[in-house]
Amino acid sequence: MNTRLLLIRDLVLQANIGVFRREKTGNRQRVRINVELAVVDHPIADDKIGEIVRYDFLIDDIRAFVDSGHINLVETLAERVAEICLGPADAREVRVRVEKLDIVPDAAAVGVEIQRKRG
Repeated sequence: MNTRLLLIRDLVLQANIGVFRREKTGNRQRVRINVELAVVDHPIADDKIGEIVRYDFLIDDIRAFVDSGHINLVETLAERVAEICLGPADAREVRVRVEKLDIVPDAAAVGVEIQRKRG
């Protein structure tokens, strides 16, 4: 089965995230999310948007989750993003990277990367 990679690069959102007291004060912090989603690569005969997995819908769902409340762990956020991305029927495998951008002064980012397969 051929696959196509759907990419979401450097999506930066404000999130209520973290386990430390200073992170639970309601102050949001920047997180960067990157996604590589392998989807079934079937012919797109009519050049119609209905024939593809829509990255705009995925981004809307990711934003809604981030905005839904406090998240303790970047691992939790990465898992939820993976679940969202594997929702469409044509989705097969996803790699998700979530990074907190402003938490460690001496590092550009800290975070986690996971890879998940459908089923």
